[in-house]
Amino acid sequence: MVSTVPSPAPPIGSASPVPDEIATFALADLAGDPGWRRPVIVEQELLILTTRGHGDAELDFHLLPCRPGTLLRVRAGQALRCAGPQFDATVVAWDPEALRGFDVDPATPVTWRQLAGEDEDAVISEVSQLAVDCQRHPDSRTARALLRHQLAVLLLRLTLAGPDRSTSRPEDETFHRFCQEVERGYPRTRRVEDYADTLRCSVRTLTRACLAVTGRSAKQVIDERVALQAGRLLAATDKPIAQIGRQLGFSEPTNFGRFFTREVGVSPGAFRAARDQPVAGRVVRPRPPAEPTGANGGRFRPGAHGEPANSGHAGPSGSPTGPARGTGRA
Repeated sequence: MVSTVPSPAPPIGSASPVPDEIATFALADLAGDPGWRRPVIVEQELLILTTRGHGDAELDFHLLPCRPGTLLRVRAGQALRCAGPQFDATVVAWDPEALRGFDVDPATPVTWRQLAGEDEDAVISEVSQLAVDCQRHPDSRTARALLRHQLAVLLLRLTLAGPDRSTSRPEDETFHRFCQEVERGYPRTRRVEDYADTLRCSVRTLTRACLAVTGRSAKQVIDERVALQAGRLLAATDKPIAQIGRQLGFSEPTNFGRFFTREVGVSPGAFRAARDQPVAGRVVRPRPPAEPTGANGGRFRPGAHGEPANSGHAGPSGSPTGPARGTGRA
């Protein structure tokens, strides 16, 4: 059973009843239980703005430091846990349909960002206004239109404040298309040849693109995506291990066990047995902009240190203002 989100938060663990729903609420409302003993598999798109305190968010088994002004971008399908938490945050959640018709790339904002200066002030202001309008205005067509425009402006502002991607290489486009196909096809096939056929290119082209962007082969990218999904399901659900293996395309539990142990370093059973303990002893910083973010959430290597954050992510000294809690939806 997947950890779900209790009322009054929107149904993060289930389909939104309103196609273009947008909601704001407190970080604590995301927890499957008050102590965050297990990760929660998120099924809506999220922005999480830290408003008070310090702590770590565990996103797909990597620890990300949070303090006032820290912004997290959480994709649908990722595993999230904020043990404690020792910090407060405002969460903006939306269904992908909320951005239909807007020229916004929802995948652009980076996973982790420490806001500063004018960018921090602008984002805090817009998140705060979203929270106020979610609470004040009744569910109506006009209210939903207002919130959709506010969300689009917020994401566009984050895109402008982020790294410049206007000079992307041909390998970047190939890799992006490859990741989209892997996201759709990883439960059915882990063969690079199948993705090359779908994309009408050669295996060599895919491997060259993956090496250029991530330093890893196309086969490694596929296998890491499968291992990540396995880890999410082992940690956040009570599905039998054999069922998880079948769901990910393994006909025999032993094959799944060998695959997971090779990729992660521990067996599926050992990984699940440790799921009530937050990742400890390391802080994994966000990867450089060349490391793409998406539903796969980056490389899944528990116990390995990540790359340092870019120098442009200097943190602020003050605490943002605005509501730390605002419930409502439109």
